[in-house]
Amino acid sequence: MSTPSTPKLQSNAVITAIGSYVPERILSNADLEQLVETSDEWIIQRTGIRERRIAREDEYCSDLCFAAVRNMMDRYGASVQDVDYIVVATSTPDTVFPSMAARVQGEFGIENCGTMDVQAACAGFSAALQVANGLMLTGVYRKILVIGAETLSKITDYTDRTTCILFGDGAGAVLVEPVPHGDQGAFLASYSKTEGAGGHQLYRSSLSSSIGPHEIASTGTIVQNGREVYRWAVSQIPEGVGQLLHNAGMSASDIDWFIPHSANQRILDSVCERTGIPTDQTLSSIEYYGNTSAASIPLALDLAVQAGRVQGGDLLLLYGFGGGLTQAGLILRWSI
Repeated sequence: MSTPSTPKLQSNAVITAIGSYVPERILSNADLEQLVETSDEWIIQRTGIRERRIAREDEYCSDLCFAAVRNMMDRYGASVQDVDYIVVATSTPDTVFPSMAARVQGEFGIENCGTMDVQAACAGFSAALQVANGLMLTGVYRKILVIGAETLSKITDYTDRTTCILFGDGAGAVLVEPVPHGDQGAFLASYSKTEGAGGHQLYRSSLSSSIGPHEIASTGTIVQNGREVYRWAVSQIPEGVGQLLHNAGMSASDIDWFIPHSANQRILDSVCERTGIPTDQTLSSIEYYGNTSAASIPLALDLAVQAGRVQGGDLLLLYGFGGGLTQAGLILRWSI
């Protein structure tokens, strides 16, 4: 009995503009040496991080969203007044409601616009793009603003040396618009997977003090079992990337740029080795921005766009993974 072929992803959309923002304040490894027992050498060896950007005390996720959108508008001459849906991926909203997407709508005075926040942790930006592509396919929506933004510094325990070295703040934004009638959309393949039974390995507590049978610390800050998350990532992410390539009918050699979530350089190196994707074709924002969860992929992409590395027509493989334990990936053709 033959195995049924994987249906091709339907798409009528392309990304037409990108922008980003990081706060001005820099938290260096030397700064962290003053807070916890650690060292610059130890942090770089284990994570690849040298610096992170930290939001001001009065600067929140919504502020980062606004700044990333303004950066996009300034660089591309893009208007958001005719956006008809906004999707924001974040785990650190200023308020649970109104959503950050609603805050963006209000800030820019966009009329007749739907809004939602997506909470898929470090897979959030890829998941938000999947949502945007699906909304475009309905034919109801014609211009969607997608943002990944985090202020992780506000939920980081700076007495925990295993987590405080990792996290930073930032935001990235893109516009998703339709292609001319009959043309191929840029979203070529998609993949998602969640293993909720492992959620207690990486969490932020809220109303409950347990996840299923597992008791959790009710601190309101990020808690991570780094050893288990590392083991999960290096075993499961290569498998997911392979399935995404299979869904697209492609191999690793077809991809121009791999843009995984910038979790940890050791994880990225291991994933590249196991997937056969060269590290010199892998884009990351880890070194100077740290782990910015839902913002890490658009930040890495925009750094490469501004440097002239990513060009129109390039094939990109975006792959987010993290708390949930959740994975979300896309293959798309860059169109700017």
